[in-house]
Amino acid sequence: MSYEITELADGKVIELILSGKLTGEAYEQFVPVVDAQIERWGKVRMMVVLTDFHGWDAAALWADTKFAMKHFSDIERLALVGESKWEAGMATFCKPFTKAAVKYFDHADIEDARAWIQEA
Repeated sequence: MSYEITELADGKVIELILSGKLTGEAYEQFVPVVDAQIERWGKVRMMVVLTDFHGWDAAALWADTKFAMKHFSDIERLALVGESKWEAGMATFCKPFTKAAVKYFDHADIEDARAWIQEA
């Protein structure tokens, strides 16, 4: 599992690149960064880029569920960028867990995702 987190627009936009299988340990590292920006801004926008992604382990799935419940109203927009049909389905799956506008983009359209996540 590897991840990279980038803050854009002074931290109001968070870009998270995930590859491999997401672990609970990875959540423990990047969730505090997201929490801090939500505390700072009230609401943030997130772009999650999935590259060679293999899902979650049980600890990460639980951490993801807790994060979604805690931040149900704190994320304005969520862009998911992926490379397969099941990842596209995640955008639909996420909608009941957030008030965010959720949109899926293929990797070929990553610049469109970046434009969408930052537009007014």
